[in-house]
Amino acid sequence: MDVPVYLFTGFLESGKSSMMKETLSDPEFNDGSKTLILACEQGEVEFDKPFLKQTHSVLVNVEEKEELTADYLEKLEHEYRPKQVFIEFNGMWSVTEFLDMEFPINWMLVQIISTVDAQTFMMYVNNMRSLMYDQLVHSEMILINRCDSNTKKSFLRSNIKAINKGAQIIYESVDGGINDLPEDDLPFDLNAEVIDIQDDDYGLWYMDALDHPYKYDGKVVRFKGKVVHVEKDKRSFVMGRYAMVCCAEDTSLIGYLCKCAKPVNLAVNEWITVTARIEVEYDEEYQRNLVVPHVQALRMEDELKEDLVYFS
Repeated sequence: MDVPVYLFTGFLESGKSSMMKETLSDPEFNDGSKTLILACEQGEVEFDKPFLKQTHSVLVNVEEKEELTADYLEKLEHEYRPKQVFIEFNGMWSVTEFLDMEFPINWMLVQIISTVDAQTFMMYVNNMRSLMYDQLVHSEMILINRCDSNTKKSFLRSNIKAINKGAQIIYESVDGGINDLPEDDLPFDLNAEVIDIQDDDYGLWYMDALDHPYKYDGKVVRFKGKVVHVEKDKRSFVMGRYAMVCCAEDTSLIGYLCKCAKPVNLAVNEWITVTARIEVEYDEEYQRNLVVPHVQALRMEDELKEDLVYFS
């Protein structure tokens, strides 16, 4: 019988232990079968003896990265015969390397969940971005906790989506409430005849349009970017800008496939400003509805001195 494995990632004190305890305390999730908790770091929240007894869990601490091997996991499987496994991963260890490890044959990784402390996120993303990237890039669900009235949801969402576009993001307020925080005001006028996207706001607009494409359906938007590809018929082209993913050497295009009624003469790496009417269309590759700019006008531009996108 397959043993489901749940991997919890995130930095120390980001709320991993609390989330694991809440999950294991839910009777709909825990039917009384034995759970192996593999704790690779120890924060303020502990898995104490009463909790372990109540949830039919056994706790194993892993203090050194070198201990966590395929042979060690196989040993734990034979020793405890768990029905499910919860792993609290160390925020300073490589998730990518761990996922390359061979698990016991009956262990099946079913979900990777990450926790993020909204109050320390900016510090980590500015100073330890490559580590933040590795903690979040594989996650299916990311819980951003400890949000308050000063939390910039657009900053959090945009930076996380630049790392992991497919992750589900859940916001939790300081008192534990879910999804009860208002959206940030966007730095452009959605009701304007032409929505003018300033250079510094491109990243916020792109991520908002990715999350809420129908908000822009039928609207006219003006924005600047670099041409990165032109189709042979010259009636469509890809343009956009690059965002830092984990470091300055690792960037990702955040751009659009733009469509034109007539052929246009464009060259790769040219900078242009486009005025376009937005239509929401289904994309087979991404299996979702996306914003597609239909070009009304364009003009050549000088290259931006700072061409990388930031989500401040």
